[in-house]
Order: sequence, then C-alpha cells, then structure tokens
Amino acid sequence: MNNFGKLKDLVMSLEEDFSKFYDKQNAAAGTRVRKGMQELKTMAQAFRTEVQNTKNASAAAAGGAKKAAPAAKKAAPAAAKKAAPAKKK
Repeated sequence: MNNFGKLKDLVMSLEEDFSKFYDKQNAAAGTRVRKGMQELKTMAQAFRTEVQNTKNASAAAAGGAKKAAPAAKKAAPAAAKKAAPAKKK
C-alpha cells in the first residue's frame, strides 16, 4: 500500500497548482502541473510493471498455470447472409 500512498500524495500536491492554473490563469502553475503529471505517468508505469511482475511471480510459484485459450469463433451460416435484391421486370 506504500505505492498507493505515494501516488495519492503526488496527486494531492498538485491540487494547489491546478487551482492556480485554471482559476487564476497562472502560467507558471501550468508548468508545475505538466511536470507533476509527467511524474505521475512515470510513477504509474513503474507501479504497473511492479504489479505485473508480482502477478507473474505468484503464477509461476503456483505451478505455472496457464490461461485457457479463447474459444474459436464459428463461421456464420450461409443462410444468415443477406440475399441479393430481386431484379425488376
């Protein structure tokens, strides 16, 4: 849960700069918001990687159970296709 706390702290630290940028049109606050959002993106990617690695490690420890393959799609029956319009006389 430590990662969640870091993420939450980062978002909360940006609150004042968001307010300054959108409410008071402070350009410097916009720069800080963009910097914070880039840091948020980097942090999110690191957390995603950590979660995936932890998930894969636990699956390998459980005997390497594999996911079931998706069921093959059946071809549509020929009768379901739309018939060509009849010719006019």
